Parts: sequence; C-alpha cells; structure tokens
Amino acid sequence: MKKAVWLTALAGATALALSACGAAPEESTGGESAAASDFKPCIVSDAGGFDDKSFNQLSFEGATAGAEELGTDLVDVQSTSESDYKGNVESLVAEGCNAIVTVGFALSATTIESATANPDVDYIIIDDAADADFDGQADAENIKPLLYDTAQAAFLAGYLAAGYSEAGKVGTFGGMDFPTVTIFMDGFKQGVDYYNETKGENVELVGWDGKKGSFTGGFAADPAAKQTAQNVLDQGVDVILPVGGPIYQSAMDAIADSGEDVALVGVDADFYESDPTTQDLVLTSILKGMDVSTQEAVVASGNDEFDPTPYVGTLENGGVDLAPLHNFEDKVDPALWEEVQALKESIIAGDVTVESYLAQ
Repeated sequence: MKKAVWLTALAGATALALSACGAAPEESTGGESAAASDFKPCIVSDAGGFDDKSFNQLSFEGATAGAEELGTDLVDVQSTSESDYKGNVESLVAEGCNAIVTVGFALSATTIESATANPDVDYIIIDDAADADFDGQADAENIKPLLYDTAQAAFLAGYLAAGYSEAGKVGTFGGMDFPTVTIFMDGFKQGVDYYNETKGENVELVGWDGKKGSFTGGFAADPAAKQTAQNVLDQGVDVILPVGGPIYQSAMDAIADSGEDVALVGVDADFYESDPTTQDLVLTSILKGMDVSTQEAVVASGNDEFDPTPYVGTLENGGVDLAPLHNFEDKVDPALWEEVQALKESIIAGDVTVESYLAQ
C-alpha cells in the first residue's frame, strides 16, 4: 500500500545519524510574557534549522504566530543533526511544554515515542503521518499530523514550466529519495505530461522519470548538490526545480556558473519573498501553507480544542498553491498563465486528476 511504502522510506530517514549536539531551548519573543498564560507551545526543527528560508522557517513562523495569538511565548530548539532529535524533544517535555511541534518526517519515530510516553502533551508533526505500524492512523492519540498534497501545486508548476520553456527541456532534482520530496517531482512531471498531451508538444523532463531520478544524497547546499544541479543543467534545461530546502542555493550557484538563462522553481515558501537573492531567477514557487496550518494547530491546542485528525493541505483548502510570477510576469505569456489558473480550478473541481500518495 502507498502509506507503507512512504513510511518505510521515512524509517530509513530516521535511521541516519550525524555527529553534533542540539541547542538548548530558547524562548522566542511573543505578544506577552509567558506568565500571562499557563499554556506553553514549543517547536523543534529538523537538521535544516529555522533559518532555512523554507520548510523549517515557515513552520517556525506559524508556531510563533500561534503563540502570539494566544498571548504567550514560544519555546524553540534547533537541531543540527538527526542525532539531536530525541534529546531535543525530551528537553521540551522537561521544559513543561503543553504542545510540541516537530518539523519534518525525520522526527517521526522520536515524536511517536515521546507522545506515547507523554499522553497529556499535544504533538503536532509536520509532513508525516506518524503511522509506523501502517494501520492508517497516528500511533498515539495525541499526535496531529500536518500533511500537504504538494503534487497538486507542482502539477501547475510543471504545466507552467513546460509552456514557458524555449529549450523544450525542464529539469528537477531532489535532496533524498523520500516521498515528501518526490511528491513535488511527481506532480511536476504530471504537469509537464499534461501540457504535452493537451498541446501536442514534447517538452522533456530531465531528472525524474516517475521512479528514479537525480538526488544529492542530503539536504545541504554543498558541492554534491551543486554537482547534481550542474548535471541537470548540462542536459540543456532552461527551468529547474530543486526539491530539498537549501539545495536550491546550490542550483543558483550552478546556474551562475553556467552563464545560461535558466529559471528556478521554488518549493515550500515563496522564494521571491523569503530569499530576495532569488528574485531575478525564480519563475514561481510551489507553496505549502505550513505557517497557517501550524498556527491553527497551536491555537487549537492552547484553546483546549486540539483535534488529532490529520490535516491534508490541498488546492481546494489553500494548504498548497502556486506563488505569483513576480518579476517573471512580463516574461510569461498571459494566455499561459490564464491556462494555469483554469487548470487549478479544474483540479479543485475534480475534472483533472493529480496522482500522489496523499490523494483523497
């Protein structure tokens, strides 16, 4: 079953161990002193840290907004490696946290273990179902999964990229071959395929064939990420989608070295807004509303309205979306952009189907 495959991959992710120590919890500035409320919301990052301008940062902003709405302070702790996760979560339990947000599927095993041992604490996990026994529900009643069907928004990005490309080739690569990464690549491929089918074109996708593709082996902006990006660029693409937090920075370096006119597609956050250095490169971004859904989950917990029912972000509920064109508005054919907007409505209406492991 799809969920079993997904969680098997996630089990591999949590098995990775690097050597480093976690930071001590810090209190972020909220709307009022923590003394103004007995409720203490907390958050722990994955190894990317809260300044990744993407996945962790959005989650942190959402948790911070939730704390401010409740009139209290957020306690945060950053991880620098996967070996930090258990100790960091245990430190937040010891801190007396009432709700703990764990950012990323790599924290799944730690979240399940801690939630089982602390049934009076609300756990909010981002990008994982916390379902290691594959029975279709979270493994503890006090875990709320926040999930995002990004394939839907990536489908739109793939269609847009195919229509924008003058080379007739677009590319993608990921950090590691995990479902939360390949869901972007799957949707992107389906969008390119749909463009070819409806337009009678033959735009090629480099870096992902639906089963295998190009991966850096991690989620760092490092030489391996730059080389992976370069390998994709060398095949003549003029649009590239890097999936995996900071690896987009390596793609930008590779684009600069190539001297070619290549557009970038962002993930998670609107890169134009979160990282101004991308503004001349970013065609659009595939958005995950992690900030809004995290804020809502934290506020619900603080108001004694915690609901462990999994949240799945879609185009229909606004949990995923496509960012504006920003600086590329004058470079994209208005008719193509209108087609993208119409396609969005067709997906919401169910007239166009996007396949993913989260498809309802």
